[in-house]
Amino acid sequence: MRDAAQVTGIVLKTMPVGEYDKVLTVLTKERGKISGFVRGARKQNNRLMAASDLFVFGRFMLYEGRSSYTIADIEVLDYFASLHRDPQLACLGMYFLELADYYTRENNDEYEFMVLLFRALQQLTAKDPDTAFIRAVYECKAMIVSGEFPGVPNVMRVSDATMAAVQFLQGCQAKDAFKFRLEKEALSELIDVACADLKKIVHHQFKSLAFLDDFAVENQK
Repeated sequence: MRDAAQVTGIVLKTMPVGEYDKVLTVLTKERGKISGFVRGARKQNNRLMAASDLFVFGRFMLYEGRSSYTIADIEVLDYFASLHRDPQLACLGMYFLELADYYTRENNDEYEFMVLLFRALQQLTAKDPDTAFIRAVYECKAMIVSGEFPGVPNVMRVSDATMAAVQFLQGCQAKDAFKFRLEKEALSELIDVACADLKKIVHHQFKSLAFLDDFAVENQK
């Protein structure tokens, strides 16, 4: 193995391997999206059990092998703990992770996307989060960061406020994406823009969306 390297990132995905190990997919500041083995992470009382879970934001100590990384240590900076206590917020957060996993690539420069994801999770764990706003902004900015945002569809008429929001998202840095607010009508239009554009360019079934749809149906009863 090569020398150890430390990276900062967010756990996007976990997968059990063998009897006690895990493979983590981590979106990192320094190396883009990576995958790494955590030995013994599923053993009871293992010090890395809680640290090798979804949503964990932290510093990961890596050893690079011939074809994969080994994660030897994790310093947790944030668990986004409230997501684990609210099933609906957890599903929305998992959708954000899935979308990040879909758009990012191994060993690419994905710093802006990591910052966007981090800010979105922060927004979800704030007091009384406006989930519809957070989701619409995250979806639009995710497409923008990835260079795939079609903009407002030609067949769609939107207000000046919505157009200004779209232009702001196209020009701002990821860390500033949530620093505005919209009235109800303009937010509804931004949601429609995000839905139409995602339907046009993303051909993928996100597992977490099925659960979100179930929650929406329950809330309408």
